[in-house]
Amino acid sequence: MAKRSAPEVNAGSMADIAFLLLIFFLVTTTIEKDSGINRKLPPIQPPNQDNVVIKQKNIFTVLLNGKDQLLVEDELMELKDLRKAAVEFLDNGGDGTCTYCKGKKDPRSSDNPDKAIISLKNERETSYAVYISVQNEIVAAYNQLRNRRALEIGPSKGFSGMNFVEMQSSLKDVRWVGNKTKLKEVIDQIKEEIPQKFSEVQ
Repeated sequence: MAKRSAPEVNAGSMADIAFLLLIFFLVTTTIEKDSGINRKLPPIQPPNQDNVVIKQKNIFTVLLNGKDQLLVEDELMELKDLRKAAVEFLDNGGDGTCTYCKGKKDPRSSDNPDKAIISLKNERETSYAVYISVQNEIVAAYNQLRNRRALEIGPSKGFSGMNFVEMQSSLKDVRWVGNKTKLKEVIDQIKEEIPQKFSEVQ
């Protein structure tokens, strides 16, 4: 009795389907971007330039130990109180040159926001979650002052009711129809008046 040959399977259409599925997944899949902490490194200091002398009263010291305890200006502090303390330091206006500062004008605290520096130091055993939370509170303190300043100068520049964070979002938004050149000028002015001087000590 003659052996029957097995019928051949046409795999050409299977390859086409697999290829189409591959293209479909490549086109429809969104790849998440890794987001880190937005920090700008200080410029390299020329070797012949003298070291800048910073008054101790213009440095707001934040220490974070291995047990996740917060020591601010040599005093134990809860994380929830850090933002308020940082705002008071930055907004002090001790030397009277800051016309938009609403602080206590304590001569023992920072002279003005341009001279004020927040210094953060942590130990290697510090947990990552607490470290990020401390950074978030410090950045939030800067944003609080910048938001207030944006609401103060915004109406005269044609941006009534917009805080600093909203201004930055509008500048990045391609669908926003306002004057982006003027908006960028206002943002740059606020950044110059309240610069984010945040130092991480090794």
